[in-house]
Amino acid sequence: MNKIYRWVLLVVVAFSAITTGAQELSTLSRKAIKYFEQGRSNYTLMYYPQARADLQKAIAADEGFLEAYLLLADVYKASDKPGEALEVYKKVVSIDGEHRYPEAQFFAGLINYQQTEYAAAASRFAKFLSAPGAAKARAVDADYYLRCAVFAEKAVANPVPFSPVNIGTGINTAGDEYINAVRADELTLYFTGRQIGADGKKEGDDFYYSVRSADTLPWPGSVKLGAPINTPGDEGALTISWDGGNLLFAGCHWDDGYGSCDIYASRLSANRATPPVNLGPVINTAKWESQPSLAADGRTLYFASTRSGGFGNSDIWCSHLLDDGSWSAPENLGAAINTSGSEMAPFIHPDGETLYFSSDRHIGMGGIDLYVARADSLGRWSAPVNLGFPINTAADEINIIVNASGDKAYISADRLGGMGGYDIFEFPLHESIRPQPATYAKGRVLDAVTRAPLEAYFSLTDLLTKKEIVRSFSDAATGEFIVCIPANRHYALNVSRKGYLFYSENIVISDFGTELKPHLINIALQPIEAGETMVLRNIFFDTDKYDLKEISVVELEHLVAFLKNNPGIGVQISGHTDSIGSAEYNLTLSRNRAKAVTDYLIDQNIAPRRLTFHGYGDQHPVADNTTEQGRARNRRTEVMILSVE
Repeated sequence: MNKIYRWVLLVVVAFSAITTGAQELSTLSRKAIKYFEQGRSNYTLMYYPQARADLQKAIAADEGFLEAYLLLADVYKASDKPGEALEVYKKVVSIDGEHRYPEAQFFAGLINYQQTEYAAAASRFAKFLSAPGAAKARAVDADYYLRCAVFAEKAVANPVPFSPVNIGTGINTAGDEYINAVRADELTLYFTGRQIGADGKKEGDDFYYSVRSADTLPWPGSVKLGAPINTPGDEGALTISWDGGNLLFAGCHWDDGYGSCDIYASRLSANRATPPVNLGPVINTAKWESQPSLAADGRTLYFASTRSGGFGNSDIWCSHLLDDGSWSAPENLGAAINTSGSEMAPFIHPDGETLYFSSDRHIGMGGIDLYVARADSLGRWSAPVNLGFPINTAADEINIIVNASGDKAYISADRLGGMGGYDIFEFPLHESIRPQPATYAKGRVLDAVTRAPLEAYFSLTDLLTKKEIVRSFSDAATGEFIVCIPANRHYALNVSRKGYLFYSENIVISDFGTELKPHLINIALQPIEAGETMVLRNIFFDTDKYDLKEISVVELEHLVAFLKNNPGIGVQISGHTDSIGSAEYNLTLSRNRAKAVTDYLIDQNIAPRRLTFHGYGDQHPVADNTTEQGRARNRRTEVMILSVE
């Protein structure tokens, strides 16, 4: 909420205290009352200089005329002169011995608070709450602002680390730039720009992107995203999925819209977008829906909305993409996140549990502040934490974007110096408000024979919880993919396409103390042909045992699906070991392990006639058996295609 709008609200509220109710005026002077009535009339007509002159004459006629002072304070506020209004309120407090208008203390405290005079504000709110005759209806607000003032005073005395750096002239201009999204590898950045035209006036908003070759290099320049996303109409609040393949944004007053602003989706390939599609009436209503944020799984959507059923003006909601391609009925994030005010600009980090957002009603510095909340294993949100001063100030902080590794954030601001207007800044995020770190896997999917790029389905699954963390596709034009991987977990990465063997990779990221390096993987999918083999890297057994471990289920389900989708193939399941132990022992162990996989497939209704199994022991190593890493690679389960009908 901008400052002018806040002043308007204060004027309306304060003026009602004078013009309503049964209280008589505090003067008997007809001359004073005459000037007061003239001043009130001019105030109503928004003739503020005349109103000010009239009210000053009324006060000159009777220096104890409380209502004239209060209306004069309203005139000063309407004229954007809070300092003068504060002095008038102080005067009322000093001469109002009968406590006719204890609200003067409240309004004086509001001005102190908005001018960052937090100690004075806290004192005034406390005095108002203890004053005889204080309006109970105002007590809730006074208590809220008292807590805000106490918090803000402590926050200023204990600033958090904050060293913003302008991201440079490749992005920022004399116009306005607002950060929207950064890909997981931080090589592509998306933002909304409002540039200065040849006539010196600001143009309309457009979406832009910038691409750099390394995350240590400056941003080289920007390019308009172009049609069909940029239009002559009104669009904004763009977000990109972490793999860069899906784009969502708000389109306002579009012909196919349901309300003032709706959320639209588009596929993105090589930064070329498909025609946007309205997400439909489950997500969009006759109200306002905007500011989407898509989780790293590509299936969980957070957004802001003024739809019915919320707690305040705008709330944050969440919806899930269902298997049939539709969205579930949105769920309100609840009272822990949403208030009677406005919660906006949600940003869900790739860890899936850390939410950043803005609010004008949680305890803060004034205006709109930025907050972070964390979800527990049951999806319950913690109490939001203010990001602290000077990230938050008495001004309005718009939104924040945090990189995948969680150590750097991006904001848009017009108060930090720069090229002009709003610029985009980056800064190290202090540890107490960081998310769980995440890294990423990145590469290309190719045809193993032709080397042509492939659009392939890939999924990342937590092996312990069996929860699918990410589900998406590689780029159809380039075969490129990028997938965020939260740290301290054990994953199965599976890549598949009809007509090809699927690819599996085991990824373990467990050490928070070391740099989270990305996994660079180029995947060559082999067409289904007799004699071809695929390695199942997520089949696990305890040492010297052949009982399938529970975490093998994820991979086994992929294998079952592959066999059911290709009913004309016959396969051999083969087991392999490292060289530790005797050859005879390893042959027996590998055979039993291959049989365990085969038995699982039969239990899942795969016809036994399609399956054979064999144990090869340590006869076919694929790595050096003298190292633990090599021995781990040699302990494996493979599937060989025997026949294709």
